[in-house]
Amino acid sequence: MVNISERLQADILWRAHVKMMVWVTWMFTTFAAGLFAILVFQRMTYPLFWEDLIYYLNLRKVGKALKSRMQRGVITYLDSFLYQAKKMPDKAFIVFEGQTLTYQDVDKRSNQFAKVFRTKGGLKKGDIVALLMSNEPDFICVWFGLSKLGCEVAFLNFNIKSKSLLYCFESCGAKSLVVGADLVSSLGEVLPSLKENAIEVWVTDIGCPHEGVNTLLDKVEQASDMALPDCPRADLMSNFLFIFTSGTTGLPKAARVGHLKAVMCMAFLRLCGARSDDNIYITLPLYHMTASLLGIGGCIQLGATCILKKKFSASQFWKDCVKHNVTVFQYVGELCRYLVNQPVVPEERAHKVRVAAGSGLRADVWREFARRFGKINVREAYGLTEASIGFVNYTNEIGPIGRAGYFNKLNMPFEFLSCDPQTYEPIRTNSGRCVKANKGETGLLVAPVSVMNPFLGYAGNTLQSEKKLLRDVFKEGDVYFNTGDLMLQDHRDFVYFRDRIGDTFRWKGENVATTEVSEILGSLEFLQEVNVYGVTVPGYEGRAGMAAIVLKMDQKLDGKKLYNHLVQSLPAYSWPWFLRIQTSIDVTETFKQQKRKLVQEGFSPEAVQESLYFLDLSQRDYVPLTQSLHDDIVSGKIRL
Repeated sequence: MVNISERLQADILWRAHVKMMVWVTWMFTTFAAGLFAILVFQRMTYPLFWEDLIYYLNLRKVGKALKSRMQRGVITYLDSFLYQAKKMPDKAFIVFEGQTLTYQDVDKRSNQFAKVFRTKGGLKKGDIVALLMSNEPDFICVWFGLSKLGCEVAFLNFNIKSKSLLYCFESCGAKSLVVGADLVSSLGEVLPSLKENAIEVWVTDIGCPHEGVNTLLDKVEQASDMALPDCPRADLMSNFLFIFTSGTTGLPKAARVGHLKAVMCMAFLRLCGARSDDNIYITLPLYHMTASLLGIGGCIQLGATCILKKKFSASQFWKDCVKHNVTVFQYVGELCRYLVNQPVVPEERAHKVRVAAGSGLRADVWREFARRFGKINVREAYGLTEASIGFVNYTNEIGPIGRAGYFNKLNMPFEFLSCDPQTYEPIRTNSGRCVKANKGETGLLVAPVSVMNPFLGYAGNTLQSEKKLLRDVFKEGDVYFNTGDLMLQDHRDFVYFRDRIGDTFRWKGENVATTEVSEILGSLEFLQEVNVYGVTVPGYEGRAGMAAIVLKMDQKLDGKKLYNHLVQSLPAYSWPWFLRIQTSIDVTETFKQQKRKLVQEGFSPEAVQESLYFLDLSQRDYVPLTQSLHDDIVSGKIRL
C-alpha cells in the first residue's frame, strides 16, 4: 500500500510538473510572440526608434556630465579649458606645422598675453577686442588670454575688405584690435580710420612697419606665465563672443554668442562619436563658429588633440591625415567635394579616419566620398551662430541633416511652419496664429526662444535682431527664433535642408550678401543698376554669384576694370561668375528688385535672350558666354 501511495504521489507531482512546464512554455511563447509582434510593429511604424532613443540618452548623459562639472565650478568654455589643463597638463592640445603645444603650454602662454593686455593695454572685464588672425596657435592663446581678463572677443573674417572691417568695429563696439603678423599688411588702408576712432592696434610680432601699432611678442616673452590671481568670473547667460554673419543688410552682422551657447557647442564632437584619444583635424578658419566652438571646443571637452592647419589643402589632406594619425576631421560641403575631385593617392585608403563631422554635404558628394575613402562615419549636421537649435544625422542615411522624431523634440523643441511661396512669410490663420507644415512639405524652421535657446541679438542692429523673431506664433505672447531656412521633414522623420530665405546665398562654404556685392559693383562709373543673386551650377554646392546689370547711357562693359575692382573690394567667394546685361531691372510695386525669375532662368544662353558674360580668371576679364562655354561649365570641363 505504501508503494502504491508513493507512486500515486509521484505521478501527481509529475503531472503537475508537466502542466507547469506546458504553462511556462505557453507563457514564454506568448510573450516572445507578443514581443516579436511589437518589434515588427515598431520596425514598420518607427524603424529608427532605437537609434533615436540611444541618441537622446546620449544627450541626457552629456547634459548630466555638464551639470556635474558646473557643480564643481567648471561653468564656462574657459573654465572647461582650465579644467583640462589642470587635469592633463602634458597632453598635446595643438599640433601646428611641426610645433606641439600641450594644454599647459597654451594655458601659460595665454597667461602671458593676458598680463600684457592688462598692464600695457589697460584691458579689463567688459572690454570688446577684435581678433583678425589666421589659423595659428596664437589665435587660441590670444583669445583665451583676453577671456581670462573678462573681455568679449570679436572674431573677424580675414577676407573682408576695408569698408566691411570698419563697419565691424562700429557694430560690435570694439576699441582694440589684435592682428596676426601675416595680416598686418592688409591694414594699410584702414589704419588712419582706426586711429581716428581711437582704436588701439596690436600685432603678434616683435616689430611692425606701421607707425602707432603696438607689438606683442616682444612683451609677451618678458611676461610671467603664472596664472592670474584675480580672473573675473563670467555669468553663464552673458555674452562671450561676437561672430560675424552675412545678412540682408549687405554688411556683416555681429551675432552675440553667449557663454551657454559656447558650452553647448563643445558637446558636438562627442555626440558625433569622437573620443578623448582622437586626433582631430581642423582646416576650417577659426573665425567660424564651426572651427572655434565646435572644433576647438570639442577637443577641449573631450581632452583630445587638435591637428590645426593654417589653410585647407585638398592635395595634402590625406597625407596630413596619415602623417598625424588623424581619426576625426571637420568639413563643410565644398571641402568634401574638393577631396573627391582630387586624383587618387595611396593615403586616401591608408588613413585611420573614423568620423567626419560637419555640414553642407550634398548627397551626390556624400555617396562618392563613402565609396572612395573607406568606412568613415559621416555625421552631417545643421546649426546656427545666433541660436542653439541644431540637428545631427546620427544614422547611416545619406542626405538628411538630422531627425525630427519624438525624442529629438524632447531635447530641443522646434517646428516647421507653412509659408507663402512668394514672400516666404509664415502663413497665419484668421486668428493670427501660424500653421505647421505637414510632413513632406517644405517649411520654415523656427525654435522657441528660451533659457536653453536664447537669442542675444546682433550688436548695433536692433532692427535686424527684431526681424529674426516671430511673435504670437501658436499662442499669445510666445516668441520663436526665425532661422530663415527652409526644411523638409519626410514621412520617416528625416530632415532635409532645402534653401535659405533672403538675399544671402552660400558659395564655397561662405554666406554671400547680395546687397553688399550690389553696392560694390554699383560704385563703378559705367554701371547704372545692379541686381545680384545666386544661381545653381551642376556639380557645385550652394549657388554661384550672378549679376544683372544696366549700363549707363553710352557706356560699355569694361570686364577687366570690373575684375580689378572685385579683387580690391570683395573676397573671391563673393565675386559674380556671370553677368546679364539688361535695359532695366524689374522691381515690385514697392520698388524691391525682383530676383525669382532671374534665378529660375540662370545662366543658360538658350533661356536668356540678353547678353551673358562669364568671369574668365585666366584672362582676368568677363568674356561672352557662348553655348559652347556654357556646356563646358555644366559638364565640369571648366571649373569655377
